[in-house]
This record gives sequence, C-alpha cells and structure tokens, in this order.
Amino acid sequence: MPEVTITIGGRSFDVACQPGEEHFLHAAAGMLDAEARVLSDQIGRLPESRMLLMAGLMLADKTAGLEDKVRELEDRVTELGAEAEGLRNVPAPEPERIEVPVVPGAVVDTLAELAARAEAAADQVEAKARSD
Repeated sequence: MPEVTITIGGRSFDVACQPGEEHFLHAAAGMLDAEARVLSDQIGRLPESRMLLMAGLMLADKTAGLEDKVRELEDRVTELGAEAEGLRNVPAPEPERIEVPVVPGAVVDTLAELAARAEAAADQVEAKARSD
C-alpha cells in the first residue's frame, strides 16, 4: 500500500492509500489545505486537531451546499424530461389548408385573345412592310 506525504496547514502527514489513488489523495489534501490556510490567515496558529476539524467542517458546508444545488438541478432535469415526454406525446397538428390565389379562367381567356389580336396586328404590319 503506497504511503503519500501530504501537507495541510503547513503540517506534513504521512497517509497510506490504495495503489493508483495517490492522485485523488493529493487532490483531497489540496482542498483541505486550502481551507486550513484560510483558517490560518484569519485566526492564526491553531492546534492540529482544531485546524483539521474546522477545515473539515468548512469543506462539509461547501459539500452540503453543492449537494443541495445538485438536488435542485436533478429535480429540474426531471421536470424538463417530463415536459419533453409530454411534448412527444402531443399529436401532430392537423394539416392546414392553404389556398393560393389562382388567376380566373375568364382572365386567362381574355389575355389569350389579346395576345392573338396583337400577333395578328403584328402580322398585318409585317405584311404591309413587305408589300411596300
């Protein structure tokens, strides 16, 4: 079992851990050391047991706050999941009929007649131009 030396509040401690967990132990010790340094800066030198107790309580307080936040977020995720499920179960809306305006047949016929007259007039003009 590996033994690791950690420093908390300026004091060194030898701690045993499982193989491969050294990194996690150093990370946890770093968090505890940060809280111990805050205490040392605010209060000054404390007995080792008091320093560790207070630093542990400060970390526990932060952890409790984070656990509350996690619970709130889990509740919100559950709400959003239920809302999403409800939306999945809503039937698709009925297709909406959209009418596009169409040119009335009478107008089309009139335009065709005007085009025919214009072509006939153009033919007459061309015929007169050739005969002159």
